[in-house]
Amino acid sequence: MTDIKDKTIIGIAWSFAQQFSVQIITLVVQIILARILLPEDFGLIAMIQIFVSVSKTLMDAGMTTSLIRDENASHNDYSSVFFLNLLVSIFLYVILYASANVISDFFEESILVSIIRVYALTFILQALVAVQLTKLTKELNFKLQLIIQLPSTIIGGLSGIVMAYLGFGVWSIVWMNIIAKSVLVVQILAKSKWLPGLIFDMSLLKKHFNFGYKLTLSSLLTNIYLNSYKIIVGKLFSATQLGFYNQADTLRMFPVANITAVLNKVTFPMFSLIQNDNPRLKKVFRNITSTVFFIICPIMLFLALIAEELFIIVLTEKWLPAVPYFQILAISSFVYPLSIYNLNIILVKGRSDLHLKMEFIKKSISLSCLILIFPFGIWGVVYAQAISMFVHVFVNAYYCGKILDFSVKSQIKDLLPILFLSLFTISIVYFFQNYIMINYIFSPAYIILFTFSLFSLLYYSLAVYYNFKQLSEVKNFFYKLIKN
Repeated sequence: MTDIKDKTIIGIAWSFAQQFSVQIITLVVQIILARILLPEDFGLIAMIQIFVSVSKTLMDAGMTTSLIRDENASHNDYSSVFFLNLLVSIFLYVILYASANVISDFFEESILVSIIRVYALTFILQALVAVQLTKLTKELNFKLQLIIQLPSTIIGGLSGIVMAYLGFGVWSIVWMNIIAKSVLVVQILAKSKWLPGLIFDMSLLKKHFNFGYKLTLSSLLTNIYLNSYKIIVGKLFSATQLGFYNQADTLRMFPVANITAVLNKVTFPMFSLIQNDNPRLKKVFRNITSTVFFIICPIMLFLALIAEELFIIVLTEKWLPAVPYFQILAISSFVYPLSIYNLNIILVKGRSDLHLKMEFIKKSISLSCLILIFPFGIWGVVYAQAISMFVHVFVNAYYCGKILDFSVKSQIKDLLPILFLSLFTISIVYFFQNYIMINYIFSPAYIILFTFSLFSLLYYSLAVYYNFKQLSEVKNFFYKLIKN
């Protein structure tokens, strides 16, 4: 137990460094590009995201997840999956290349033809490194992933910024991604100790496919559903309006998705190690979800509170129309980690059949909601997406709860004190900001700094006063992190 804990802490440390260093650089690049480029440029890229996401899902076919879960995966397994991914990626590129005109006609944007045909090259580049990165993740080797991914992120980002300054517009985003993926491939070939053998074992592929195809269908449902919002906005409104919506959606997911991803890279392999010990699995699951919720919930509420000042400073006033979308989506996002960790329990138990069933249920309910309220315009789309977050977490928690004997009611009971603490704290800060500070003129930067200081002090003080165990968990984590 101690070895697993120590390995997990070290893994989280490097995962944290890898995830946030790469993502922070990416965020900085996106902010700089947003200040240079027009919302329309980001809207054009958002229009093709559904085709990119679906193609990448089909390319992987859930097999990399199967490799992580398979305790006996050998060199033959990795090599067979590698070559299958590569062949599928080439096939998908050809399909998308041929479909570019149809997609362009649908959105009535002629420039999409050339954008799609160039951007889709990332499929093949991704296929060249997907298995190597999966192997490193399974080994909890996030240190090497950090060393590999930093140069590609920096070089790609700098290329995009230079091209944006030179007036390349939307093409600066396209080539930024191509260059970043290309450098990543070179880094993997140079530093990874694993290379595929000339092996293509159909029996091994069948084994991984039998587990992964249900995940693929689930991922397809998820990608089509998530991108349906962008399709509706892009088709019914404009590339500019889609740019505002997409930027709001991207920024609200940055903190919640990255904190979740950091722990997910470590906890999924860890859950797999104890998948047959339900009491222990339940205990670890409870600790992780409550601790992450203790961090995520106040962060998302705080970001919604200071959204306008944040957008003015970071993206400039031309992006202010995106603020209300961001606020609504940010408030709904605090349940995202709970949804993901509940889903992970289903996966480590090998229940990809149940995973698929759950996706059908969630997407059916969420799409019904979207169809009912999107006639109300862009606001209908935003509220439908917010509601879907709660639909997803409820369904995931229900089925996970049946497996772990940890009901939805029990999960909510665990987290309610944290939610009340966050809401109480944000209410006090909101009152102070809107009824006291309103009498004075402050710069956006000062408002953010003062609000953050007040919010952090109140939240920490109340957590100490009411003896929240999650605060001790966070302190203990950082203590062990420094010690190790």
